[in-house]
Amino acid sequence: MAGELFAVIMAGGGGTRLWPASRRLRPKQSLRLVGERTLFQMAVDRLRGLLPAERILVVTGTDQARLLREQAPDLPESSFVLEPAPRGTAAVAGLAGLIIQQRSPGAVMACLTADHSIAHPDRLLAALQAAHALALEGDLVTLGISPTYAATGYGYIERGEPRGMFAGYPAFRVRSFKEKPAAEIAKAYLTDGQHYWNSGMFVWRVDRLREEIARHMPALEAVLRAVASKLKATSDPAVYAGDWSALPAQTIDYGLMEHAAGVSVIPADDLGWCDIGGWDRLFEILSSDADGNLVLGAGKPLMIDTQGTLVYGDVAERLVVTLGVEDLVVVDSGDVLLVCSRARAEEVRRVVDLLASGGRAEYT
Repeated sequence: MAGELFAVIMAGGGGTRLWPASRRLRPKQSLRLVGERTLFQMAVDRLRGLLPAERILVVTGTDQARLLREQAPDLPESSFVLEPAPRGTAAVAGLAGLIIQQRSPGAVMACLTADHSIAHPDRLLAALQAAHALALEGDLVTLGISPTYAATGYGYIERGEPRGMFAGYPAFRVRSFKEKPAAEIAKAYLTDGQHYWNSGMFVWRVDRLREEIARHMPALEAVLRAVASKLKATSDPAVYAGDWSALPAQTIDYGLMEHAAGVSVIPADDLGWCDIGGWDRLFEILSSDADGNLVLGAGKPLMIDTQGTLVYGDVAERLVVTLGVEDLVVVDSGDVLLVCSRARAEEVRRVVDLLASGGRAEYT
């Protein structure tokens, strides 16, 4: 049916800033960080009241597919779309859009994440329905979150003139995108009332997505055309692995949204949204104890005169003890022990890069 809504969960990332708990074969979306369900399972759960299982797609890597299938056994095999190699979120959106277009020409696609926390999933569904209505008019829609502090690790969206009301939500034209601004600029964005955090959630008609890819990312469009012809014979990603490997990695934001025409934003401030981009972000969404500490995982640490510290343990039998420290992140994954300042938690990905380049990739 023309205009029917599909959801695409991007679930191929490595989550290097949550290392060493998050690894290549056990990425952060497969971890239980904010409850009894994994981040990936929570992403699927949020959509169950809106879409049938056959219209929920999961794009992931061939090395993660089995793990994610086990975590969502009710999704059909056809829901899992496999990337031969990671090539960024623009390629993910293009590949998923291609497959949706083959199944339902004229469909609308919501491009979502597998590693965010959303406290009020019912409000997300309402915002997606508003974005669906706007996308049917040809807009490329993003959901924006009003900033609550001057974050320098998020991308920002500057709104322009009003676009109208859609299913009870106001929409605005997007004037510009700004990726991870300096601290002083982020402070100005916090108070000017014209900027939103970029949530990384997008909604668009698939034909409009393909138009903009062809206009701004012709190399990706050429690969998608080659993939389309091969998918007529089989869904095995090995048949287009050669085409895929030739693509440069690129994000949706840099490759497409910053240049596309007809981009609009719907403010979605009431979701209880958080991008779990690093260990320090967990303090934003989880309740700490009286000393401001967080304890996650299987371990039961002994924390003496300790404040503002996160301890994550994978090994129940190992005792972690902290004494007279504050504002630390301590992560025990069994084969790796990480200790770092909370203020530098987002730099953990540097460690992963150093291990990979130094011949110690077994720890990544």
